[in-house]
Amino acid sequence: MKQILIVGYGEMGRAMEYLLAPHHTLSFWNRSPMEAHACVDLEHCAGKVDYVIYCVPVSPLAGLAERILPLLSPHAVSLSVAKGLDDSGRPAVQIFRDVYGTDRGYAVLYGPMISEEIRAGRPAFAQVGTSDPGLFSGIAALYAPGGLALQYSADLTGISWSSVLKNVYALLFGAADELGLGDNVRGYLTVAALHEMQAIVVSLGGLAGTPCQLAGLGDLVTTATSAGSHHHELGRELARGERQALQGEGIHTLAMVRQFGLLAVDDFPLFRLVQQAVDDPVAIERRIREFLAGVVQSEK
Repeated sequence: MKQILIVGYGEMGRAMEYLLAPHHTLSFWNRSPMEAHACVDLEHCAGKVDYVIYCVPVSPLAGLAERILPLLSPHAVSLSVAKGLDDSGRPAVQIFRDVYGTDRGYAVLYGPMISEEIRAGRPAFAQVGTSDPGLFSGIAALYAPGGLALQYSADLTGISWSSVLKNVYALLFGAADELGLGDNVRGYLTVAALHEMQAIVVSLGGLAGTPCQLAGLGDLVTTATSAGSHHHELGRELARGERQALQGEGIHTLAMVRQFGLLAVDDFPLFRLVQQAVDDPVAIERRIREFLAGVVQSEK
C-alpha cells in the first residue's frame, strides 16, 4: 500500500480515486473546496507521500511542481495526466524536465481513459513514459489491481505530443459529424490525422511509430468519436458557428503553436484546416468541403 497525493479533483482526479482508493492511502488537494474530501495542506502532506499524481490542466502544472518539489522525499515520483501545452508552449513532460531536472523521478500517463468509463468499472488503457525506466514497474503495480492496463514507452516526447495533437484533430471529427459528412469522411480523417501526427512527432524529436499506439491513435479514436468527448462537442459547436464556450486543451494548443511558432503549420494541411476553422467558424463547412474536394481531385 502506497501513500498517494492527488493534486486536482476534477474528472481525472475522481477517476484516479476510483482506480487507487481501494488499494492505497490517498490524500487530496484542490484549488477549490471539495465536497467529498478535506483539502490537505501541501506543505504538510507532500513530504510524506510515495507518489504525487497531478490531475490538473497543464497551465498551472509548473507552479504547483515548483511549490511541491522542495517538499518531496528523494524516492517520491510525480505523474501527470494532462494532455496539453502550458502558457509557454510546453507539454507536461517538458515542464517536469525543466522543474525537476534529475532531482526527482517523474512520469506521464496517456491513452484512452475516459473518466466516466473508468468510474463505471470499464477497462481503460494508457502508455507511461518515465524519467527512469526503472520507475515503470512501481507505477504499473500501483494501477494493476484497479483495471487500468499500462504499457511502457521510452518515447517521452512522442507520447506527450501525440496526446497533445489528438485534441486538435478531434475538433475536426466533431465538426464533420455535425455537418453530417458521414462515416467515410471519418475514416479518411483518421488516416490523414494519423499521418500528420507522425510527421509532427518526428519533427519534434519523437519516433514515427509512437502516434500509432495508445497515446496517439488509441486516444484519438476515443476522443474523436465519443459522444461524451469534450473536444468532439467543441468541434460540433464550431460547425454551428458557436464561439462563446470554445475552451479546451486543443483550442489552447492551437493558440500556443501560433504564438511560439512550434510547428511549420503550412506543412500540415489538416492541422492548418483546424486552425482556420477555429479562426473563422462561419466558413467551416465551406473550408472542409473544399478541402475534401481537393483530396478527391488529387486522387484522380
